Amino acid sequence: MSVPGAVQYDDRAVAPFVFCAVMWALAAMGAGVWLAAEMVFPALNFNQPWLSFGRLRTVHTNAAVFGFGGSALMAASLYSVQRTCRARLFMPSLALFVFAGWQLVLVFGALALFSGVNQGKEYAELPWPVDIAVAVVWLSYAAVFFGTLARRNISAIYVSNWFFAAFIIVVAMLHVVNSLAVPLGWGTSMPAYAGAQDAIVQWWYGHNAVGFFLTGGFLGMMYYFLPKITGRPIWSYRISILAFWSFTFTYIWAGPHHLHYNAVPDWVQSLGMVMSLILLAPSWGTMVNGVMTISGAWRKLKTEPALKFIALSLAFYGLATFEGPMMAVRSVNAVSHFTEWTIGHVHSGALGWNAFVAFGALYYLAPALAGRPLYSARLADVHFYLGAAGVVVYMLAMWGAGITQGLLWLSLENGETRFGFMEILEAVAPYYLMRLFGGILFFTGAALMAWNLWRTFSPAAEKSEESVRAEAAA
Repeated sequence: MSVPGAVQYDDRAVAPFVFCAVMWALAAMGAGVWLAAEMVFPALNFNQPWLSFGRLRTVHTNAAVFGFGGSALMAASLYSVQRTCRARLFMPSLALFVFAGWQLVLVFGALALFSGVNQGKEYAELPWPVDIAVAVVWLSYAAVFFGTLARRNISAIYVSNWFFAAFIIVVAMLHVVNSLAVPLGWGTSMPAYAGAQDAIVQWWYGHNAVGFFLTGGFLGMMYYFLPKITGRPIWSYRISILAFWSFTFTYIWAGPHHLHYNAVPDWVQSLGMVMSLILLAPSWGTMVNGVMTISGAWRKLKTEPALKFIALSLAFYGLATFEGPMMAVRSVNAVSHFTEWTIGHVHSGALGWNAFVAFGALYYLAPALAGRPLYSARLADVHFYLGAAGVVVYMLAMWGAGITQGLLWLSLENGETRFGFMEILEAVAPYYLMRLFGGILFFTGAALMAWNLWRTFSPAAEKSEESVRAEAAA
């Protein structure tokens, strides 16, 4: 797509990534709603192995993180790196390979998980042949991104590219180290690590997949689209760089807080807890930086659908990055560990932070790539309120279920647990129904977004009255 000036940007890989991000969002969230329904109505698995909770849950997480999140991140980074560098994309044909390769990896990975081929590692369940394909595609993606960065026509490297760069480098390192295995067959392998070492390496990977894939990458997204939509520079470039370096150094050590009260050295658990608490500083520094950037453009919240999503995502980012360090404290973790509270924490970040900032980016990218206004700002507003209500209902349900579970598990009578499995399950059953309702709200909003963006891209689609007025005003 051409732009004023000498630079001709190449977005041929960006638009397909936007389309697939929306499709994976629907698939992942649809699977999540089905899983929530299975917790209320177990017969919904229809005695089919591929619909069992264990298999569908891994498909749900991989589709959400790597399908929806990964596709949105690649679209955002390949679009923004050209604009912030004022340089055409490096090797556009390789970018198209990255798009096709990433989607094939996701499809084959989902088929493997549905068939029960699973390495049993959180966020790293894919079999070793798919892991190798992931590494090849990821290195190709790195070549495109850093090649574009190297040919920039601006001396400074904008802060969004700092975060995208860290996301690409660290995820590559995490994936390779954690996925080291001895193949035993096309679908099976033996981890290179054993026992407590395997657990430590896994949660070094698992928490940093959250840290650099679901936080670092999405911070890069936020740092580009927020100033673009508000029309204001980032409030404090100094804070953004300080937050970047403190975030990058500290986050890599926080993973062991997943291993409290397990057979790993006590000092490792303590290190994870301390580093988690230190993470409050860069996380809230970034949140304040984003909020202050919006502070001079509040009026745009009425007219810019994308800004609504990104503004609220900052609030959820602050909530999730406060709750996480608190749950890393041993006394709190004694109640929260293995309960639905952890699920609520993960989804407050995944839905409230990751999904909302990605929705904002998609609402910006679709009209920009289509060359026409968003089909319906009104539908986007409905999506916003449905999504916000869905997240809140979901979090409240899981917080209630988790705290109930933790307290009942810790209730003792004559040295034995006071409540049995079925009693605790009955106590949290209403919360599961509440979670299902929240999930349906969130999925419905995402479905409205898919329709809205499709109509925006479709040249033959009838324009809404508000898009006609927007074009006339322009």
